[in-house]
This record gives sequence, structure tokens and C-alpha cells, in this order.
Amino acid sequence: MNLNTWWLFFGMTFVVSATPGPNMMLVMSSSARFGVRAAVATMVGCMSSLLVMMSVSAAGLGALLHAFPAVFDVLRLVGAAYLAYLGVMSWRAPVREGAPYPQAPAPTASHSAWALYRQGAMVAASNPKAMLFAAAFFPQFIHADSAPLPQFAILLATFTVIEVSWYFVYAFSGHKLSHFLQHPHVMRMFNRVTGGVFIGFAGLMAAVRD
Repeated sequence: MNLNTWWLFFGMTFVVSATPGPNMMLVMSSSARFGVRAAVATMVGCMSSLLVMMSVSAAGLGALLHAFPAVFDVLRLVGAAYLAYLGVMSWRAPVREGAPYPQAPAPTASHSAWALYRQGAMVAASNPKAMLFAAAFFPQFIHADSAPLPQFAILLATFTVIEVSWYFVYAFSGHKLSHFLQHPHVMRMFNRVTGGVFIGFAGLMAAVRD
């Protein structure tokens, strides 16, 4: 892989990763509610699923899903259902009434590091298009006349650094919101906006066919 190819991949991945999606919104929401440190568990969960999906796609499963649309549709609808569930839970999340929060609420047992990790992993895994994206996108930057595995490793490492960097951008943006979320009416509005966004993502995933 030459440097020009790598820079092209870097630029395209930078733009794609910056685009708000379910993963980024979940990281921002976790950070706004529980702080950047807690949101790291969400980030790790998202990246775990993405890395697994991209590695599997390199082995040909992405092409398999493309060849058998029924399997893809089942995964797509299951993913949409999970995002809708997450949206409803966010919309209905309880809000402390009365005086403003003295600080951002601490994670509860239901929002432990493991729970946040699991939620991040499930959100990232809920979109099988990520697998098809990897199957269609990565091969464009792999030269057939060189060993494919080292090239794939470079691309995957580059993608990971860029994706995680954007996670932190969204996390710190969410953390900036935490001051305003100390007020119950703002927190309620935030819950409904984020819940509506996740429901919107679910609707798009269910309606848009590959």
C-alpha cells in the first residue's frame, strides 16, 4: 500500500466517521448522562462490535449477506427493533424532579461499565450495513499484487484511530451538555430528543433497503 492510497483512505474514513449515527449519538448520550469516563465503556463496546464485523466481512460474510437479502433483511429489522427499544427507553427515562442536580447523575447498577459496554456493542452490531460497508469499502484500498493481510491490518488500525477520535469528540461534546442537564426540564427534553433520534434511526433502518 502506497502513501497516496493510505491518505485517500484516511480522508474518506475521517468524513464517514464524523457523520452522526447511532454509535456517535449513543456515546454522546452516555457522556452527557454519566461523564466521559463512563462513556469510554460505551466506546469500547461500539468498537468491539465494529472490529468483529469488519474482520468477519473480510472473510466474506459481507458478500454472503449481499447474496442472500433475506438474511440481511432479518438482521436489519432486528437491529431496527433494538434501536427503537433503546429510543423508547431513553424517552421514558425517569427524571429527578425538584432542585437541579448538584452534579451529573452517577451511573446506576443498570448503567454499570459492563451495561454501557453491552449497550454500545449491541447498537454497533445492530446495523448489518457496517459489514457490507466494510466488504465494499476496504477492498478498494487493497492492492492485489501485495499481501492482503498486512494491508487490511493497516486499514483497520487507521479506521480504529479515526473512529475512536471522533467518539471522544462526541463524548466531550456530550460532557459539555451535562451542566445544562442538571435541570430536570432540560434533562427531560434531552431524553426525548435522544429517544426520538434513536427511533428515527430505527425507522430509517427498517425503511431503507440495501
